[in-house]
Amino acid sequence: METRTVDVAVIGAGTAGLGAQRAASKAGARALVIDRGPLGTTCARVGCMPSKLLIAASEAAHAVHAAGGFGIRTRAPEIDGPAVMRRVQTERDRFVSFVLEDCRVLAEQGALIVGAARLVAADTLQVDEHTQVKFRGLVVATGTAPNVPRVFAGLPAALMLSNETLFELKDLPASVLVVGAGPLGLELGQALHRLGVRVTIVGTRGAVGPLRDPKVKAAARAAFVGELELHTDYVAGEITVGGDGVVMHYTCDGEQRSGTWARVLIAAGRRPLLGALELERAGVVLDDKGRPEQFDAGTLRVGQSNVFLAGDVSGLRPLLHEASDEGYIAGDNAARLPGGVTPRPRRTRLGVVFTDPGMAVVGDGFEGVTPETHAIGEVDWGRQGRARVLRKNYGLTRIYATREDRKLSGAELAGPGAEHLAHLLAWSVQQGLTVDEVLKMPFYHPVLEEGLRTALQAVKADLGK
Repeated sequence: METRTVDVAVIGAGTAGLGAQRAASKAGARALVIDRGPLGTTCARVGCMPSKLLIAASEAAHAVHAAGGFGIRTRAPEIDGPAVMRRVQTERDRFVSFVLEDCRVLAEQGALIVGAARLVAADTLQVDEHTQVKFRGLVVATGTAPNVPRVFAGLPAALMLSNETLFELKDLPASVLVVGAGPLGLELGQALHRLGVRVTIVGTRGAVGPLRDPKVKAAARAAFVGELELHTDYVAGEITVGGDGVVMHYTCDGEQRSGTWARVLIAAGRRPLLGALELERAGVVLDDKGRPEQFDAGTLRVGQSNVFLAGDVSGLRPLLHEASDEGYIAGDNAARLPGGVTPRPRRTRLGVVFTDPGMAVVGDGFEGVTPETHAIGEVDWGRQGRARVLRKNYGLTRIYATREDRKLSGAELAGPGAEHLAHLLAWSVQQGLTVDEVLKMPFYHPVLEEGLRTALQAVKADLGK
């Protein structure tokens, strides 16, 4: 049994974990990363990159279908499912290879070992049966796993898909029931639909991606319902396995429905991977959702323990750029133990969903917005010039500013170019710009950014009331 002594131990070699190792090392600490494998970040292996590769293929197919609206006559595209998946996997593996190279270098330096880690004491990890690691600070960056609703838990594994297994398919399935109408469910569901898969998306509580503004949500839902089968308030009934796959009876809008699908894609949220680490040995108490009862979002420290959480497992901002930031915060603070830790400022919130229409939430979005505290302006993309030129004239964007100081506080977007327009708004919010200052910026013609000017002018008018 080998024994290692380090200043900071990091469990998880994903974006947050690798960032934590770098931050701790930069602070002068000896840092060791432990990962149970397979190596490769969530983003590169099963998240951001393979999903965008699938979406890119679906956009190419959809462009052929949509060409008729421009007076261009085409034949319906022939979808070669195996070829689509080969490209997804080939490019995915290329992205993963860059991460694997970083891990190889760390392993050669003695800064990474492979194995399943668990606490055997407040300052000691057991890694499989081959290594014990003693540490002062511990960063947990183990990520999350798909949350499988209880009603689907009994289905055979061969009929179930998640983002962790979808991209391993050799061909596209004939039909898919997508469980969850959040960002992941809508992205993957729409992509599969545009690639010729018969798709039904079901969700609960009226969820449409990350949107909370009722007007933006309604506009987005209308666009999706106009293209594919989406039910945002369903109640599952009997679920059985039939000759052609999974049979589900369900209720939607008071109407009894049923259907059969070859596969079920679970996109109903994620759960933190903390349970097997035995963190209670370090004084960490988990609640009924598997998250620590005491957790400081500023320092990422769990109570007064020597444990820090970073990345998706923290439950704060499950996005790659945020995971990188959290890795730095947690790694740097862990390196300072037993001294004091420091809360760190965060970037303006920015979340993007790569659907059509695209969706995004900037800053606090609609949270806390009231007519008394905020002015609101909107642009209806159905009437916007460049959107009509592109035949992407659907969706709605609303921008919010505080009445007290006229500064932009956030926005919710559903419409064309959302991934780019949201960046402009997030940069403006982070710089603390007022509505008047943003309106002094240049706006070319004809561009989608003019739609933001329309919304900003409406915000200014509301401020003048």
